[in-house]
This record gives sequence, C-alpha cells and structure tokens, in this order.
Amino acid sequence: MRNISLVLWLLVCAVDTAQADGILARRADAELTQDGQLSLSTRFQTKLSSGLSDALEQGVALTFRLEFELTRPRSTAYYLNLKEWFEPHASLAFKLSYQPLTSRYRITIGSFSNYYRTLAEAMGALGSIQDWRVLQSGALDPRSPGSVAGRVRLVLDISELPKPFQINALGSGDWSLSSNWTAISMKDGS
Repeated sequence: MRNISLVLWLLVCAVDTAQADGILARRADAELTQDGQLSLSTRFQTKLSSGLSDALEQGVALTFRLEFELTRPRSTAYYLNLKEWFEPHASLAFKLSYQPLTSRYRITIGSFSNYYRTLAEAMGALGSIQDWRVLQSGALDPRSPGSVAGRVRLVLDISELPKPFQINALGSGDWSLSSNWTAISMKDGS
C-alpha cells in the first residue's frame, strides 16, 4: 500500500512540474510611486508546446494575458475585487503572431508592435514589461510600501483563438498554458 501511495504522489508531482514548465516567472518587482500608484516590472520564460508552435507557424495569433492582483492592504484589495467582480485588478494583452513573408515574429501590446527574427527572441519579450502602472493614482499610501503585496501571472487567453481552435483547446492540455501566481517583491522607493 505504501508503494502505491508513493507512485501516486510521484505522478502528481510530475504533472505539476510538467504544467509549470510552460511559463515560469523570472522577475516580478513593484515599486510604490509618489502619487500612490504601483509600478510593476515583470519577465517570464515561456516555452510553447509543439501544437501551439505549429499553430503559430500556420498563422494563428496567440494572445497572452499578463494579470495583476493586489492582495494587501486587504481593505483596498477587497474593494477592488468587488469593483472588478473578482477579475484581476489589471491585465495587459500580448499578441504573438508569425509573419510568413518576412519570416519574423511580432508581439503587439495595444497599438505598439515589435518584430523579432527568432521565436526565442519573441518568447523572451512575451510578458516582459517595465514600469507598468497597475492602479489608479492615489489608490495606495505612498508612505507605506511595506504594507503592499500583490501577485502576477501570464496565461494564454484561449477565448482569443479562432473558434475551431477554442474547441480543440478545451479538450487538450497541449493548448492550456499558464504560469502560477507569483508574489511580487516590493522595491524600496528611497
């Protein structure tokens, strides 16, 4: 009986590790600005499955969402949860596409686009942001950065895929790609 329990535990660990290998947070830093905003900087390491790589090469654009949630101070986090109906407090979309005529990859954030020669270069830029202001001015007390905490994650937005791919994604682990929630580390503003 002990051997069966050990084998099951190892399988569970292997599944968790395999899921975590797709997207890993490499950096999640934040700094409280003088006007009470939170300035967030992130970097992720992302590896696409073979199915996602093939779809990308065939012209399917992949949209990833960078999500932020404030977890402390609790009263402000609770208010933001109610205001946003339990959605992340801030999110940013990264659209990854392949341009077959130029053999280049493009990442689009809003109206800003940047091109990369290789998929590895594009994947390095995916989810990487510097000084992203995630809260409105005055949302936090700029004198107490130690009381602020939050978390971030990067996730493939399946709802942005073409409808036939959405159906494939629902039944396949190959199409589900997400990082774990990662706690942000607060920088000292002084």
